[in-house]
Amino acid sequence: MLNLRPLDSAFPIEQQLHVPSNPVVLVNLFSVAEADIPALMAAWTTDANWMKQQAGFLSTQLHRAVGGSCMFMNYAMWDSVDSFRAAFTHPDFVSALAAYPSSAVAQPHLFTKVAVPNLCAA
Repeated sequence: MLNLRPLDSAFPIEQQLHVPSNPVVLVNLFSVAEADIPALMAAWTTDANWMKQQAGFLSTQLHRAVGGSCMFMNYAMWDSVDSFRAAFTHPDFVSALAAYPSSAVAQPHLFTKVAVPNLCAA
């Protein structure tokens, strides 16, 4: 079963799910025991394929930390918090979390773009 922990304990994902915003980016950090990496990859692939079929899903990309680290980062774009919330709280998705190895810890957090003159467009 996947263990969920807040990336920011002052404003965890459960609170973010009720803040209207669009578009949003999910950043989800995963850590897992080295022996459980294949199980994490299998569970994440199943979940990503399911999410891909949900309304409002735009894209995703999984990254692995360099140097043989057992940390991964998922970056997923959604058209809105509402769309993400519908998928993230869907009973099919919630029950699929049981497929993750017990050593897996996830820290999901939602972000929006920030405009910075001459560097970043909002």
